[in-house]
Amino acid sequence: MVFSSLVFLYVFLPVVLIGYYVIPYKFKNLFLSVASFIFFAWGGVSYSLILLFSLILNFFIGKGIAFNKNKKTFLIIGVTVNLIIIGIFKYAGLITETINSLLGIMMVSTLKIPKIILPIGISFYTFQAISYLVDIYRGEAEVQKKFTNVVLYISLFPQLIAGPIVRYHDIAIQIKNRVHSFEKFSSGVMRFVLGLGKKVLIANNLAIIADYVFSITPENLTFSPAWIGIIAYTFQIYFDFSGYSDMAIGLGRMFGFNILENFNFPYISKSIREFWRRWHISLSNWFRDYLYISMGGNRINKFRTYFNLFFVFFVTGLWHGASWGFVVWGLIHGALMIFERLGLDKILKKTPSLFQHTYTFLLAVLAWVLFRADDFSHATKFYHALFNFSDTTLNDVKLIIKLNNETFLVFAIAVLGSFGVFKYINNLFKQIIENCNLSVQLVNYIKLTIQFAFVFIVILLCTTYLVNNSYNPFIYFRF
Repeated sequence: MVFSSLVFLYVFLPVVLIGYYVIPYKFKNLFLSVASFIFFAWGGVSYSLILLFSLILNFFIGKGIAFNKNKKTFLIIGVTVNLIIIGIFKYAGLITETINSLLGIMMVSTLKIPKIILPIGISFYTFQAISYLVDIYRGEAEVQKKFTNVVLYISLFPQLIAGPIVRYHDIAIQIKNRVHSFEKFSSGVMRFVLGLGKKVLIANNLAIIADYVFSITPENLTFSPAWIGIIAYTFQIYFDFSGYSDMAIGLGRMFGFNILENFNFPYISKSIREFWRRWHISLSNWFRDYLYISMGGNRINKFRTYFNLFFVFFVTGLWHGASWGFVVWGLIHGALMIFERLGLDKILKKTPSLFQHTYTFLLAVLAWVLFRADDFSHATKFYHALFNFSDTTLNDVKLIIKLNNETFLVFAIAVLGSFGVFKYINNLFKQIIENCNLSVQLVNYIKLTIQFAFVFIVILLCTTYLVNNSYNPFIYFRF
């Protein structure tokens, strides 16, 4: 089940919201835990058994860390088992493929293992489980004595499938004691609808262009379609993933939780370092807190700092997908981070802001090729098309047909939205309203009217789109 499905919007969510606010406060966590498990089980019972094993394991390991003198032993066991689980289900194929490639070179018979289906959300809930154990070990948050509360933290349905990755110490208090209010609920609805619009109206339409271009036989791909395709994907992945994060944050508010932000207009960054402070913030924070700092961070020497950075981005790429394309994507970002620390950032700061923005955006765009391509060979040929100036004309009839007025409108909205123009206009409008010396009641009425109109129009448009179009899952579901 996905947030941008009619079943979720018109059946699951209304039923869960009504049930949640009807039952007594002491049963809310239990109810939400059961609802989250049902949400997850919708994708397959076998997936649920893996999640259930993870929940039981981390519940008892957490208690072992909290109430046993050998807490470090329990931590090592817990983290190791969690990594083994994700290693088997996510990386067994890549490991076998790599070994077979080496064996093939040596003319030795290859290994054969059954194909393992990747459980939905395993990368996200495994990282949250590790956060739970490490935060208890460090004394940053108390252990949950009730199994229900552990289930709620690790498998809360708003962020179970594709994040944001919520660190345990950020939400531990809210599990037992959180505030519900009309203001929080209404802001949650607004945020959810904003994310829904990003996904359904923007990302899905951009996907039509990106998917078509990346489906073109690499040998037939030329300069113009290649650039149109990767630009479309650049905005698609932002609106797809940030849209999901907005929906998760909004749902969290509806149930009383304050989930931290996951995106902050990354495409306006002036450096790759800044880009990673704005893109998938929860993942960056997780790797900083639980891997980079544990490896020594920048406390030892410069060489160790650069090694730590490079290794973290190697793991970042590997976390995103079990293929060498993702690994190279991560290593490219890691190398750029190191170059900027070595002095490139000082040079950049002496250049005009426009150059800094262009530098960062262009590098991010080029790196996305590795993220979207079918394999490393496909990516290599795609890069060749991007820089092959021998044929720059756009003569692909199918692509020209797809580039209609609606598509250009979506591209325009994507550019304005991802570069923060709409946020600037919204803030400017708020200032104008506040400076008009209107009564508080009138100001509130104007705000409520605009919010209601926004919610109504976006839901209506999204519903119409979902009724008339096929299933299109979130990109980060596969991670």
